[in-house]
Amino acid sequence: MEQYDIVDFSSLGETAKQLIQEAAHIRQRAYCPYSNFAVGAAILTEEDERMYTGCNIESSTLTPTICAERAAVPRAVCDGYTKFKMVAVVAHQKETFTAPCGVCRQVLSEFRSSDGDIEIYLSKPTMDKILCTKMSKLLPLSFVSYKIDSVT
Repeated sequence: MEQYDIVDFSSLGETAKQLIQEAAHIRQRAYCPYSNFAVGAAILTEEDERMYTGCNIESSTLTPTICAERAAVPRAVCDGYTKFKMVAVVAHQKETFTAPCGVCRQVLSEFRSSDGDIEIYLSKPTMDKILCTKMSKLLPLSFVSYKIDSVT
């Protein structure tokens, strides 16, 4: 795969289609009175393919605003899931697709699947064309922290 492919929604597998539909559905619950830019995200866990969703939640002071992806991640983690197979993001922009911001890319990269990557699907609410890529393409030089077994 190059950096990304743009495909018809109908050409996707059933799981990817359902993930995108879940992201589109949760997008309707976004709390975005300041930007009016609603975003929905859905995550598919690797462990047993459960789906978790999130929408953006804005704050008038902007800094505590929560992106849709970072709203979905803690829901999955709280249920014990730490490996994500797929992520779908649905938002509306006229000329382009909406990809996760830099902070969301780094957070998502913490939960890469066993193969070391995450499939990413970006869609507009019309769900006609889908941009398909991988986390490794969105964040090629992600920060990697090394776990320390013991502190001396």
